[in-house]
Amino acid sequence: MAGSRPYHSVLGAGQETLPQKLPLLHLFYPSKPHFHRQQNPTKILQLHPPSPPPPRLLRSTPSSLPHHQRPPLHLHTALRSALRAAKPDLSNILTTLQPHLLIHDILLRWAGAIASEKNIPSVTFFTSGAAMFSYFCHLGQRGGVEFPYPAIRLTGFELSMAIGALESSKNEEKDPDEDAGWNFGRTIIVNSSREIDGKYMDYLSEMLNREFIPAGSLVRDYDDDDAGESVLMDWLSQKDKFSCVFVSFGTEYFLKREEIEEVAYGLELSNVNFIWIVRFPKGDGTTVEETLPAGFLERESIEFGVPIVAMPMHLDQPMNAKLVAELGVGVEVERDNEGRLQREEIAKVIRDVVVGESSGELRRRVVERRERIRLRSREEIDEIAHKLEQICGK
Repeated sequence: MAGSRPYHSVLGAGQETLPQKLPLLHLFYPSKPHFHRQQNPTKILQLHPPSPPPPRLLRSTPSSLPHHQRPPLHLHTALRSALRAAKPDLSNILTTLQPHLLIHDILLRWAGAIASEKNIPSVTFFTSGAAMFSYFCHLGQRGGVEFPYPAIRLTGFELSMAIGALESSKNEEKDPDEDAGWNFGRTIIVNSSREIDGKYMDYLSEMLNREFIPAGSLVRDYDDDDAGESVLMDWLSQKDKFSCVFVSFGTEYFLKREEIEEVAYGLELSNVNFIWIVRFPKGDGTTVEETLPAGFLERESIEFGVPIVAMPMHLDQPMNAKLVAELGVGVEVERDNEGRLQREEIAKVIRDVVVGESSGELRRRVVERRERIRLRSREEIDEIAHKLEQICGK
């Protein structure tokens, strides 16, 4: 690499889907002010994929899927195969740009091996939290030993889903560059704060013999200039403070019909105002009217409602729900012994969180934790900046 440049150039490589791309971009931009205060400022290079992408990237994914939209779960294996097909493109980019450092998504573990071949150091970025990461690593490395943190212990139903995900990944085509890349990058940035799951980062360091650095809070400040939200905000302004619930299950999970019905009845029984994001797979043709119980849409709240009620459905959600409960900032909706949602339990948890005796204390803890995370995050992003400078200077 050319050592005479007056700045450090950093290249970020991740999945070209919005849920994965945003944390990586947010990691870059908060750190820029810090770097520019230093004697050797850092230049952030933004990589724009070709349009249309190379055919080999599209052969396993549906042609109708927008680049910014994350594919459904059953296509993740095909997505990872398509990403591996992009190795020559990344190699050419690294040769052309010769950055001082590559920061790559953990799903692109092979990227570290390619960077190492060109004498470029690399850092891995994990876009989820450390609690989930440590739990799955524990299952893979110490499966016969009980997970040391009881708050994250999964139910039989949740454990079967987690083990199923691990077994599914084992059946994928093996890439020797993935293990090689894992050996080169000794530093992993985690999309979290020590204020949230510091002990899980320490456990990861112990298991994997790597340095885990928290990125702090990468959530961007809310922009209230969007005129399209004015109707929603007007509706909310007419409601009592802390009286509304926002219901969402993420961008990748589509509720089954019976799950939609239980959530709908649970909301009805809770008697709170709510906004519910009801999503269906693209091209499914199903409508909200067809899926919800008869008469449900007559409630004004189906279009405008609020607070965040998220019941764990898949991937890291069960671990995250338990982490929220452990931190004292939320309550998990428990399922029955067969893993099914129950409308009465949904209604009970919503009422407890919104209007129950402990709701005020819960809100106080959330605000307190938020302020602590904000303070800690300022320190953590500075720590990352210093660490990356050290790596670039090697």
